[in-house]
Amino acid sequence: MSFLRLYIRAVDTFNAGVGRVITYGIFVMMGVLLWSIISKFGDQPSLWTLEVAQFAMVGYFILGGPYALQMGSHVRMDLFYDNWSLKRKAITDAITVICLLVYLIVLLWGALGSTAYSLGYFGSDAIGFFVGLLTGTEEPGTMERSRTIWRPYLWPIKAVLCVGIMMMLLQALSELFKDILRIRGEEV
Repeated sequence: MSFLRLYIRAVDTFNAGVGRVITYGIFVMMGVLLWSIISKFGDQPSLWTLEVAQFAMVGYFILGGPYALQMGSHVRMDLFYDNWSLKRKAITDAITVICLLVYLIVLLWGALGSTAYSLGYFGSDAIGFFVGLLTGTEEPGTMERSRTIWRPYLWPIKAVLCVGIMMMLLQALSELFKDILRIRGEEV
């Protein structure tokens, strides 16, 4: 059980640190949108502002999600849940976290494939492509760009998606481990 506690402490500390930093991302979005408003009044509208604001929102949402999960800030139906014992809550939470883990694994698989595609890889094995990139045996091809007039590369935001989903996966495992400890009657 000491491994579970060590894992919980490490993942919770990391995600809490990232989450606290990411909470300031709202000011980045506000700044970009404020610049958009100011530039429109100057008859020089910026073409990049909407897309940068969307990218910032994706980063804010996906990188802040693990922290929200850790803090219990996600939506929950508390009609019956509040009246249950701690053990029953932990059993219910463990079942839902297992479902979440399955969903996150599928989501991560798709995000890795999409990121590989945006780096110019059109094969079927996205994991092999990333291993090849790390070992130097694979090179990116023609990189995917947005279809807007600004045409930014899409791989950075897709990489942020992969990192955020991986962080959420690690946090979901941490929550599962907390539920296991609660089911066993131990303090978390």
